[in-house]
Amino acid sequence: MSSIRPFRALRPEPAQAALVSAVPYDVVTAAEAAALADGNPLSYLRVSRAEIELPPDTDHYADIVYATAAANFARLRAAAPLVVEEVPTLYFYRLRTGSHTQTGIAATFSVDEYERGVIVKHEKTRKDKEDDRTRHIVELQAQTGPVFLTYPANSTVDELVAAATTRAPLFDFTAPDGVTHTVWTATDDETAVITAAFAGIPALYIADGHHRAASAMRAGQALGETEADWFLAVAFPHDQMQILPYHRIVKDLNGYTAAELLDAIRANGVDVCENPDAPTGVGEVAMYLDGVWRCLCLAPAAPDAAPADQLDVSRLYDQVLAPLLAIGDLRTDKRIDFVGGIRGPQALAEAVDTGRAAVAFAMYPTSIGDLMTIADAGGIMPPKSTWFEPKLRDGLLVHLI
Repeated sequence: MSSIRPFRALRPEPAQAALVSAVPYDVVTAAEAAALADGNPLSYLRVSRAEIELPPDTDHYADIVYATAAANFARLRAAAPLVVEEVPTLYFYRLRTGSHTQTGIAATFSVDEYERGVIVKHEKTRKDKEDDRTRHIVELQAQTGPVFLTYPANSTVDELVAAATTRAPLFDFTAPDGVTHTVWTATDDETAVITAAFAGIPALYIADGHHRAASAMRAGQALGETEADWFLAVAFPHDQMQILPYHRIVKDLNGYTAAELLDAIRANGVDVCENPDAPTGVGEVAMYLDGVWRCLCLAPAAPDAAPADQLDVSRLYDQVLAPLLAIGDLRTDKRIDFVGGIRGPQALAEAVDTGRAAVAFAMYPTSIGDLMTIADAGGIMPPKSTWFEPKLRDGLLVHLI
């Protein structure tokens, strides 16, 4: 069973929601965060990325960064103002971009179930990033951004959400990136139905926010507070999820010329042909090299390969990145970088054309079914396998612990 619990959210007044809320802390650089917060003293980036108010050469993990975050959090609570919900509440949180819409349940979820694997993860985490968000939570005594969960779609929840979201919302605004964020509060009766429905769901899956979840667990252990036994998340039905690809760029050709690399790729069993700048299906990768887009048709994985090893990102690594370009650990190798699918193939071509990279690979998106299959088997997906879009906003609903 999966536990879901209402909580007394710290939130902005509706009129200030658009000004307060911000993109997740980890999808922008410090420079990008500073530009987004410029001219807006209420931006939550001043809390989640407090280094933007400090000298550019400040170590992002220095004591002053966390002290500034705590001070900015206190200032924002008074200035916005932020208010604490009078009673524990569940929320319906809808994201809309273009023709795509998805609606999730914002609530707190069990740290114990995360530790026991009822809330399933599919990525490894980095200690430095865990350390950062753990300290951030402890210093603020608050989880300031939600984990992004998915669950097997449930008809009872779907029907309730469809009815509830016809009434007037608490928040409704379109962010500068064009994503519309709409939030409704659930009634007591709706909360009871949702709680019962989730009790029959065997597992929840972390889609985005592995470091937030791990850090919430560690912060709870450090604080020892009962409220810290729960972490903030929004859970969406799996059939509403939108996954974009996570592309790869490599800084050099490992001593090959462009022509030599093409020959080596073919010799390694990968077909190469001219192609548009985006793959059309599983097994295809669009490669931008020497000013030209080409299609790589990856060789199949071994029949007995683990589900994670059958993904396109794994096959590209096994057939091109590791043996030919000498890319090592994807988590630490400085010669490879990753570009979220929201940026599109033009960003890949620009990286190569400007010399920031020597070759780029545009991937076909991983499916939510693949993610759930790998997670259910206890597998770990390769780094940067999925880019979930649209993103939730930080600062709309905060969990105080």
